[in-house]
Amino acid sequence: MQAASPVSRVRRLVPALSLFLAVPAIAASPQATLTVANGGRPVLTVRDPGSALPITIALGLKTTAADLTQGLTLQRTTEHHGIVEHYRMTTGKRLQREATFDETRYALRNAMGQQLDVVLRTAPDGIAFRYELPGVHQATVTGEATAFAVPAHSPAWLLPYGPQYEKERIQTTAGTAAAGDYGYPSLFRLGGHYALITEANADGRYDGSRLVHAAGSGTYTLALADPRVDSQGVTPWRVVIAGDLATVTASTLVDDLADPARFDDTAWIRPGRVAWSWLSEHDSPSNVQRQRAYVDFAARNRIPYVLVDEGWSDTWVPDLVRYANGKGVDILLWYHWSKLDTSSKRMAELTRIKGWGVKGVKIDFMESDSQARFRWYDDTLADTARLHLMVNFHGATIPHGLARTWPHLMTMEGVRGAENDPPVAGNTIQPFTRNVVGSMDYTPVAFDTGTQKASIAHEVALPIVFESGWTHLADRPEAYERRPLALAFLNQVPTVWDDTKLIAGTPGQEAIIARRSGDRWFIGAIAAGPARRLTVPVASLGTGPWHADIVRDGHDRSDVARSAQTLAADGTLAFDVPQDGGFAAVLCPAATATPDDGCYRR
Repeated sequence: MQAASPVSRVRRLVPALSLFLAVPAIAASPQATLTVANGGRPVLTVRDPGSALPITIALGLKTTAADLTQGLTLQRTTEHHGIVEHYRMTTGKRLQREATFDETRYALRNAMGQQLDVVLRTAPDGIAFRYELPGVHQATVTGEATAFAVPAHSPAWLLPYGPQYEKERIQTTAGTAAAGDYGYPSLFRLGGHYALITEANADGRYDGSRLVHAAGSGTYTLALADPRVDSQGVTPWRVVIAGDLATVTASTLVDDLADPARFDDTAWIRPGRVAWSWLSEHDSPSNVQRQRAYVDFAARNRIPYVLVDEGWSDTWVPDLVRYANGKGVDILLWYHWSKLDTSSKRMAELTRIKGWGVKGVKIDFMESDSQARFRWYDDTLADTARLHLMVNFHGATIPHGLARTWPHLMTMEGVRGAENDPPVAGNTIQPFTRNVVGSMDYTPVAFDTGTQKASIAHEVALPIVFESGWTHLADRPEAYERRPLALAFLNQVPTVWDDTKLIAGTPGQEAIIARRSGDRWFIGAIAAGPARRLTVPVASLGTGPWHADIVRDGHDRSDVARSAQTLAADGTLAFDVPQDGGFAAVLCPAATATPDDGCYRR
């Protein structure tokens, strides 16, 4: 077949999973079409019938040995239908997972006989592709031709790139966004549906990437972090999560594409809430008495961990660990990554604190998507797994599925979290962007610290709206204990979930998310901007009837107000919320509610 002749293969996605929207709907299946034309340049077109607006993706790879971006012909197509993987996570939107794919391999070759395979996977919630160099186990990659083109008028929610992923997301359009670099995940609205662009299974076998935008264009070109990448002949997955907003929000496609877990014994891994002092009291990690006060607070409220951040001393941490353990609390410790930057330093230091009884580490300031740093992630996760130490990566890249491969990875930052005083509107964008791809260490529930722009009930809802295997509570004990009704609700909220559903939302305006733990559904509803009414239909949650315990804003910031009501299976919760307000609720089967505690469990 000649390079100038178009060659197309179409793979329909399997029917989209039924997910609840404010108005129930069945999403149509996207299509992915590979074409080789225009000088032998391969192009992938992704079309979601729900949007009628395509994404066109230029394809190709360059190495020091071959230019595999043009002059290519399609040699053969191999299809593999019905790939199904079942796996279990320790964190995330749901613990039990089923990944369903159809896979098509397109074998391309140039005039010199050099080969490039494009492997395309289609799933109910999107598509993914990667490049493979058949028969090549070592190659130096110098770049990709990968470029995503969307209609220039498409609304977009983008993250100006920085290697710590902590800049403020902007709302713009694909074409009017300023020229420059943008980080994953990038969200575009295409008609009535959405597309979220990111990458998966990126580790030290390659490096990270970002998107580069030229002003006035709807095209976003992939740029690698390094000018030269040592490859084993396989790239990470380039991912487009596609569908209605509920499909995008609930997607686990990034984890589905990741390598399986490297170990099976996860009994030592325990997600949970964390009492954390640094944000509200920057000097407190160097004060052992103050850390004891946080331990006491954690013990009173069945919070399993206290994180001692920058400033701790090995002269008193062993005693603090013993003190905390005597009260049923475990200690986590902060590290600058440079103290753990070699295997010998890492194993010596981590073995030492393991001997003290420390259960996990927060490692900070990596701030790089380079292959060298990704290899450091790989080595650090392997070493901490051997020592049975859980991990939080802060000042880090975003999740690429590492939490599936390494189940002791509890959370990652990669977000403009509470420590950066983000605008309230950002809270209603993160569930549809950053938090889609993995646990997010935002450090929520800042009552007296920070800007105090979000209402108290809005803050209480954040540990439900935001998913994180470790949820670091951002304020001091006194701030919570002055608000006993808010604290009582927070003490009910888990950090791992059996299911997740988007009830309703619009990026930048509001987000209403329901997450299930056992037989209870937790609902977090937040808004940004003027006062309004938030409505939560519960028909998708089960048969009912339900008992609902609700916390709402009071007249001031002194505490929330708690109320209760019974709901039929097709019932609705609806409340007026103040500016930048919200509410939170826990629902349980009415038959299991108690007269004194309702859905609260002791």
